[in-house]
Parts: sequence; C-alpha cells; structure tokens
Amino acid sequence: MSCESPSSAKKFNLASNFMRQFRDPDSRELKKLSANQFMEVWSHYDRDGNGYIEGTELDGFLREFVSSANFTDISPDAVSDEMLVELKACFMEAYDDNQDGKIDIRELAQLLPMEENFLLLFRFDNPLESSVEFMKIWREYDTDGSGYIEADELKNFLRDLLKEAKKINDVSEDKLIEYTDTMLQVFDSNKDGRLQLSEMAKLLPVKENFLCRQVFKGATKLTKDDIERVFSLYDRDNNGSIENEELRGFLKDLLELVKKDYDAQDLLEFEETILQGVEYSSEGKISRKQLTMILLALAKHNQEEEVSTP
Repeated sequence: MSCESPSSAKKFNLASNFMRQFRDPDSRELKKLSANQFMEVWSHYDRDGNGYIEGTELDGFLREFVSSANFTDISPDAVSDEMLVELKACFMEAYDDNQDGKIDIRELAQLLPMEENFLLLFRFDNPLESSVEFMKIWREYDTDGSGYIEADELKNFLRDLLKEAKKINDVSEDKLIEYTDTMLQVFDSNKDGRLQLSEMAKLLPVKENFLCRQVFKGATKLTKDDIERVFSLYDRDNNGSIENEELRGFLKDLLELVKKDYDAQDLLEFEETILQGVEYSSEGKISRKQLTMILLALAKHNQEEEVSTP
C-alpha cells in the first residue's frame, strides 16, 4: 500500500474544503454530480495525474470528504490521525475493489452520486468472461476498423448497453449524447476524443487476466493441466486452435502484462513479434504446441525478472 503516514496529509490541506460545495447546505447529503463536476473532483484529488488517488492525496480526500458532512464549517484537520487510520481502513474495504491500496476512477464513481453512474457500474458489476469476449465487442463497435472507438461508435455501444439494462426508453437522444461525452471524459485518458484499446478495456473490465496467475510468474512449475486450462479458456469454439478474436484476446492479455497504455497498432505489432517466435503459419492461428512455447517463455521471462530484482 502506497499510503503515507496520516500526519503527512496535513500538507495537502487547502484553505477551503473542496468537497463542501457538492453537499446540500441543509441536509449535508452529497448532491448528484454532473460529469464535469465528477471530473473536477477527480482531477482535484489526483494531483499528480497518475490515474489514482493514493498516499497523501487519499488522506486529503478522506479528511475533506468526512469534514464536509458537518453542519458547522470545520477544518479537515479536525479529523484526527487516529480517526483517519480507522476511516481509511473502512473506506478501502468498501470501495477498493481490486485491493491495490489506492482508488481509481471507477471506484470513486461508486462513492459519488452521478446521474450516469449506472453506466459506469453496470459493466463493473457484470464483467466479461474473458478478453475473447472483449475483442468480439471491440470488432462489433469499431465499425470503420480504425483501431479506435470514436464518439459515434461509443454512442452505439451505450445505446445497446441501455437496452440491455432495460433503460433505453428513459433516455432521449440528447441524453445519450451527454452520456457518451461523460464516458469519454472518464475513460479517454489521453484526451484525443476517442477510446483506444486500453481505455475501452477499463470501461469493459474482464473478470480476470488469467495470465496474471502465480503459475505464469515462474514461481511454480507449469503443468500440462495449466496449459490445457489456458488453451480451453481462449479456444472458445473448441475447434482445436486459437484464432481470430480468440487469438487477439490472448495477445491482449499478454500485452497487458508488459504495457499499461496500448492501442490496436501496439496489439498488431505485438502479434507479429510473438508469432514470429513460434514458427507462425500464415493461417492466423496457434496450436497447443505453439501456446505451450509462448507460456513457457513467459514463465521463464518472469522467473528471470524475479531473480534479477534485488
């Protein structure tokens, strides 16, 4: 956990409490935030812009969040260091879903009431089975094959998501455009007005990247059963080879192990690099034997990295 000592959070405090403006002056309840207000809160507390509220940022947020609920105007410093330790433990248990000791944008969205929250949380509560499903959805909505989900394509995706959530009748076309803008504000990290692969992957989380399991990190011996489990995870049509979206899903999971931000071009180049090393045929598919070679190379690489890390 990257949190610093509670006392260091005091350096973070500003003259006024930033969260107070988002509470009802009579009830002290949090008001519904617009997408812009939500992003204001996010960028205010994610001061280093690294995509997480952590350390002194998190301490500062918690002090202001709690003290802003008071009817009298009290300083965030009124939250003692002891209270902060207890508060942080409860807060992280409730909202730190991936238990990494910091808050990401989707976790904050569960805490702050926002009109569009159900869109953010619908997929978070219903993660995809695997990256194979993710790549199928990607191909379905990247209708122009540009390697990005542009605003109009994202709008089509959200329209279908609303149908799935049985909420489409409640949403006008103008509201749908507003929701699309919200999703872009929240997930378009590099602010180019469209979603690249790694950005869309945050909006469409997968239950688990199977390749993150300890067995692929070189700590234990890779067995035939391990390889068979991975093969069946990606060979969704059970035809004895991994191809098309199955292959892209496997490569996306592999790529995520080495790169946080990636786009369709990165995936393509990664595919060429990986497949050249396994005597790749021009048919665009990999066999059990080729998958075994890749997984053994992955485990060996991770083992070497662990040994070289002091």
